[in-house]
Formats: sequence, C-alpha cells, structure tokens
Amino acid sequence: FAARAEKMKKARNKWNNRLKKYLAANPEKADLWRKHFEQQIPVNIESLMPVYDVTKPEATRISSGKAIQSLAKALPYLVGGAADLAPSTKTMISGAESVNGGKYAGRNLHFGIREHGMAAMLNGMALHGGLRVYGSTFFVFADYMRPSMRLAALMGLPVIYVFTHDSFFVGEDGPTHEPVEHIASLRCIMNLTLIRPGDPTEANAAWIAAIKNTSGPTALLFTRQNLNVIDRTKYPPAINLEKGAYTLWQSGSGNPDAIIIGTGSEVDLALSAAKELSGKYNIRVVSMPSWELFEKQSAEYKAEVLPSACTKRVVVEAGSLMGWEKYIGPKGGAVCMSRYGASAPYKILCEKFGFTVKNVVETLEKTIKG
Repeated sequence: FAARAEKMKKARNKWNNRLKKYLAANPEKADLWRKHFEQQIPVNIESLMPVYDVTKPEATRISSGKAIQSLAKALPYLVGGAADLAPSTKTMISGAESVNGGKYAGRNLHFGIREHGMAAMLNGMALHGGLRVYGSTFFVFADYMRPSMRLAALMGLPVIYVFTHDSFFVGEDGPTHEPVEHIASLRCIMNLTLIRPGDPTEANAAWIAAIKNTSGPTALLFTRQNLNVIDRTKYPPAINLEKGAYTLWQSGSGNPDAIIIGTGSEVDLALSAAKELSGKYNIRVVSMPSWELFEKQSAEYKAEVLPSACTKRVVVEAGSLMGWEKYIGPKGGAVCMSRYGASAPYKILCEKFGFTVKNVVETLEKTIKG
C-alpha cells in the first residue's frame, strides 16, 4: 500500500504540473476553472429566484424546476439530472446539453433507472470537486439510494437530492409508490439535512439553503399536487426557512394557548385550522420545514418559536409520527400517518386519512382540553 500510494502521488503531482501549465497558458479557462472550484454564491441570490402569484397555486416540484433554471444561470458549476424521471421531477436545465458518450460539456445527466448508481455517481463527482451536483427521483425510491446517501453524510459531501411526489397524496399510483415512513427514516441519518417546503416561496428558500450547505448532503422534498402560495406581504419572509422553523402566524399576542406545527403541504392546512379556532384560543402556527436546520439554531431562538410554557402542541405531517414526540411532548396531538396509503385521488385520501380542516380542528381542541 505504501508503494502504491507513492506511485499515485507521483501521478498526481505530474497531473497537477500539467494543469498548472495549461491554466497559465489559457487565462479564460483558468478563470472558469477557478469559479467552478471556488463555487462562490452571489450575495443577491435571493433576488434572482422566481416570483410567485398568490392567486395561482402550484406544485412545489414545478417551483423547484423554476428555481433550478434561475440557479443554473447564476451558478455555472451546477449540474444534475434524474433517474429517468426528469419530466416529472422537473430537473432538466433548459438550454443546456446532456452529457453523452464522448461529450462532457453538458449540464444534464441521464442516470437511467438506477437510483443507487445515481447516488454513488453524485458522491464521486462531489469528491472530485468543481461541480455542484444534484440527482432526482420520486421520494419513495430514496430507499434504493440510502447506502450512498449515508456515505455522503459520513463524508460531508454537499450533494443535493431532489425528491418529488413526497407523500401519500401521490394518489392513484397506490401505496407502493406513496412514501409514508421515508421522511422519518431519512431523519435518522446524521448530517443529512431534510427540507420539506410548504409552498413555492419556501421552495425557493429550500434551494438557497441547499446551495449554502457545503458540509453535508441536503434532501429537498417537493409535492406532486398544487399548493397555495403564501402571501409574503402578509406573512413572514420565506427565507426564514433557513432557520428550520419559524412562527408563520398567531391569532393573539404573548404566549399561545396552543401551537400547531406544519410541514410541506400541511402548512396551509395547519394555518386554515388555526384560523378556525382563532376566536376561541390564541393559536400559533409554526412552519417547520427542517428539523436539522432548526436544531442548529440557538437555544434562545428555539425557545422563542416553541416556548416551553406552551405544552399544547399538534403536528400535521403527511408521514409517520415517529420522532415528532421531541417537539410535541407528552401532551401533544398529531395528524400523521400510522399506516400505508391507498389508491385514490389525493382529495379522497385527504378525507380518508383525516388531513382535513375539520379533523385538525378537532385534534387541536382535544389537545387543548386534554
């Protein structure tokens, strides 16, 4: 091994010397090389992102696709692709060529139907440097990628995973294609940051947070179904997503009587339920797109969002309840999943599994009176 290491050290030095001479002779290429390896992020990156009409609901997978187009223009080193699902995951970079045999100047990667291989390739490219890479598929197929995702987390690689069709609201594809336990499962992987944005404006912020995270992988979870656009002239800015959780709305001042926590597509549901009870109780709505980002905040900030004095808490998430006990406590309630999904249009599934304003209101009142 020592002999092999010495031989490869010589090969590396030889390659580096060739690179140094080439860059010295080609200043334009040298500048491009530097940009790719330094991977600087524009200070105005937030202003470069898409703007949304509050009257036009949109699936966050589509919002993610728009964010990718904006980021691709600002970040020449951003490249990515999908496991044969780019039309659904919206991950093709418009106007860019695809990488092909003997043609490597493109920015779109076609990994084929091999999620495990895709995740492994992303690791290799991230280890080499010079490129910021993402790979995409439906969230339910994250199971195939887990070994390489774990290695990315272990090695601190800044890989980005774009997971769409993020809940049982996928609908007619049935329970085999409907992720239920997946988000709880991936939350167990240390140094993997999961972000589940609640609307198109949070989708922008989720991508910005992913680009800024250079010490480990980030998994972005996006919906198939349309979500209402939160009017940020009336509610706090979506960039608060970078804190992992923030107070989106409260019916009164001071400490709330109860807190309802929503993630992803359930944020709007939590907000609607809270407003139903606003005349009776002081209800706070917290958007919590990322446990991992929230845990990085100061103790003071966490206590500000989730004050210990308020023990009446309800979480609404279209996934397993596992792990939420940490945030809702022993007196908390939940509208989550305790079984696999079913095959039906997503609005019927909402009714069947209790993801309705009526059920959330009842759960909230039961918790308050508890």
